[in-house]
Amino acid sequence: MIKREHWGTRLGLILAVAGNAIGLGNFLRFPVQAADNGGGAFMIPYMISLLILGIPLLWIEWALGRYGSKIGHGTAPAIFDSLWKSKVAKYIGILGVIIPLVVVVYYTYIESWTLLYSFFSLIGKLPHTPLDGNVQDYLKPFENFLVNVIGANNNSSLFYSVPWYTYLFFVITFLLNLYILFRGISAGIEKVARIAMPLIFIMAIILMIRVFTLSSPDGRNVLDGLGFLWNPDFSALINPNVWLAASGQVFFTLSVGFGAILTYASYLKPKDDIALNGIAGASVNEFAEVILGASIG
Repeated sequence: MIKREHWGTRLGLILAVAGNAIGLGNFLRFPVQAADNGGGAFMIPYMISLLILGIPLLWIEWALGRYGSKIGHGTAPAIFDSLWKSKVAKYIGILGVIIPLVVVVYYTYIESWTLLYSFFSLIGKLPHTPLDGNVQDYLKPFENFLVNVIGANNNSSLFYSVPWYTYLFFVITFLLNLYILFRGISAGIEKVARIAMPLIFIMAIILMIRVFTLSSPDGRNVLDGLGFLWNPDFSALINPNVWLAASGQVFFTLSVGFGAILTYASYLKPKDDIALNGIAGASVNEFAEVILGASIG
C-alpha cells in the first residue's frame, strides 16, 4: 500500500475544509434564500436541517475518508468498492469524482473573472458612477463591464465572443490551481489555505464595515437592508418549499455529497478527531455564511 501524505496541522486542515465550502453559496446564495423564504424565520428550518442532516452527513463523509486513508485510497469509487462488494459500487462512487469535476470547470472560470476584475481595479480601468439616481442606473456600468468580459455582448446566447484577455486570465488561474495541487496537501493546499482563508475573512469584515456605512442612491440605509433580509415571516414555515430550500442551502454550503470532503479526510492522521474537525470546519463556514454573508448580501 502506498504511503499517503497527511495534513500538517489541525488548523491547516480546518481552514482547507472551510475553504472548500466557503464561496458563492455563502455570500450570494444564502441572503437570497433567506429573503425569499421567510426572512429571519428561515433560520429555523435552516438550523434544524444543519443539525439533523448537514452535520451527521458531514461526519459520514469524514468517516468514509478516514476509512479510505487506512486502505490507501482517497476517491469515492475506490472507497465504495472496498466497502460494498458489488459490481455497481465503484460506478456509484464515480459521482464523487464527476461532481467536483463539474464544479471545478465553472468555478475556475469564475475565479479568472475575479482575478481579472481585481487587476482592472488595480490599474484603474473599472467603471465609476456617482451615487445618485436609482440602483439600476448605478449598477448598469458594472453590468456592462461584466458582459464585455465574458463576451456576452454579441447578441448571441449560445456562442460568446470572449476577449483575449479573459482567456489569458483563465489560463493563469488554471495554472495557479494546477501548481497548488502539484505541490500536494501540506505544501500546497494547506499552505495556501493558511494564508488565503484569513485574508478572505479580513476582506469580508472590511467589506461588511463598508456596507454598514453606505447609503443607496434611493436613500435607503443598511438598517433597511437588514430589515428586508431578517424581519421574520413565520407564516412561511408552513410552506414545505421553505424547508426544502433550507435543506438545499445546507447541502450546498457544506459541500455535502460532493466528494471533496471525503478526499480531504483521506489524508487525516490516524489519531485525528473527525468529529471535532467536522464541527470546526462547519462552524467556520457557518460564521462566514450567517454573519458575514448575510451582512454583506
